Amino acid sequence: MAAKVLKPVTPQPGRPLYLAARDAVREAIDAGVYQPGEQMPSTKQLSEQLSVSLVTAHRALQELVSSGVLQRSQGRGTFVQPRYYERRRTPVDTRIGLIFQGELTLADFYHSQVLEGVRQAAHQLAIDLIVLRFGEDIRNECNGYLYINPLIEEIEAMAAEARRRQPVVAVGVRHESKRISSIDVDNIDLSRQAVQHLHGLGHRRIAYVGGNDHFSNGRDRWSGFVAACEELKLEHRPDDVVRAQAWHLDEKERMALMRAFSADDRPSAVFAAGYHFALDTYGVATSAGLRVPEDLSIVGVDDPPSAAHLSPALTTLRQPLIQLGHSAVTTLYEQIQSASHDAVSRTLWAELITRRSTQRPAGS
Repeated sequence: MAAKVLKPVTPQPGRPLYLAARDAVREAIDAGVYQPGEQMPSTKQLSEQLSVSLVTAHRALQELVSSGVLQRSQGRGTFVQPRYYERRRTPVDTRIGLIFQGELTLADFYHSQVLEGVRQAAHQLAIDLIVLRFGEDIRNECNGYLYINPLIEEIEAMAAEARRRQPVVAVGVRHESKRISSIDVDNIDLSRQAVQHLHGLGHRRIAYVGGNDHFSNGRDRWSGFVAACEELKLEHRPDDVVRAQAWHLDEKERMALMRAFSADDRPSAVFAAGYHFALDTYGVATSAGLRVPEDLSIVGVDDPPSAAHLSPALTTLRQPLIQLGHSAVTTLYEQIQSASHDAVSRTLWAELITRRSTQRPAGS
């Protein structure tokens, strides 16, 4: 039998290389190069065949494990998930109800990317998606429910929904309920990365601009920021903190940030815990006569294409949003197929993308 060798992947502008490597491996599996239950080449072998680094090959395999294409066996290796072939070859009448939090906008980068991951997984698994109002499935036609970025106070209602026969998965939320599965990015670690980056550059006074505690990510990003500042013995004064009521700053909140930037002892850096918060921070800094990054360093969250084209380009925490949506659907599908209601919790991690909006503080 001829050796199975994959072709080197070609880098694509604006697209992480690990995604191209992931797609190359999946296409080989779809083409029958690797059969159900067959062991995959080692990470080193794949990195050599695909002409990518070991880190990139590992990330590509991890993506396929998370999406249910591959499975890992401790001490044995990585294998093609047999059920992946069954899903592709066997028509499945599966319907998932999508429930969106009423205050969110689907037009922003975060939700559009999560939904793209949901769409991709639904297409691969032959799942019908049905948009529902919160807690309503009048026709009782869904096999499971996917809640997108729910409010903290909605968790109990979701738990009540989970008492039904159908499983429930929450996306973009961390909670304590034992009846609801959840998929989320570690937002505490996300904030810690931002603070550590600024601290490493020499900043000792860091402001915070973010959301409130109604959303899980707003709560966790704030607590991660506070914890990181305490660990590094950094000062965060109340006047340097703006916690918004929505996903961007209103006029009152912009004025509060302007006062912080206009003070004689103003902060030298800002962690803007959301992409729109970063845009607002750029605007307020300009109005205050501050230059980024000469006078003020800024770290944001999420990495839409526009982040690299801001002036200056934004240093940000890139979340694996498509993977987040894909993993949520895959998790829910597995529970539907196995009739399991055991809650699972999966955590993904953000990646720091360093650009020109951060530098060492003036005079350091």
